[in-house]
Amino acid sequence: MVGGAQPAQAEAGKRYEVFHTDCPARDVLDHITSRWGVWVLISLRGNNLRFYELRESIRGISEKMLAQTLRALVRDGLVWREVEPTTPPQVTYGLTQFGRDIGEPLEELFDRIGRSRP
Repeated sequence: MVGGAQPAQAEAGKRYEVFHTDCPARDVLDHITSRWGVWVLISLRGNNLRFYELRESIRGISEKMLAQTLRALVRDGLVWREVEPTTPPQVTYGLTQFGRDIGEPLEELFDRIGRSRP
């Protein structure tokens, strides 16, 4: 089962008013720029990972925070979630096209920071 739905689009030809407090795009931005949202997107940039693999790749994140962050990113349509009906269930996460599009500038930012430390 793959979950996630892209946020409702603004009317045709119109953009979201992201500076208004009731704009739905603000919630998506809040989830991306949360303490752990960026790390999840960066960790998933090259591969689909299972929950424990994500937890291992992001040092310092608790299971609770990883689960909350993943739920928000799946709800926002940035990450997909696939559950294999095994015992225990195997859950795999990956980036949607929307998540890859959003992750591109983040990847560039990380690469740039890695190349030119102050």
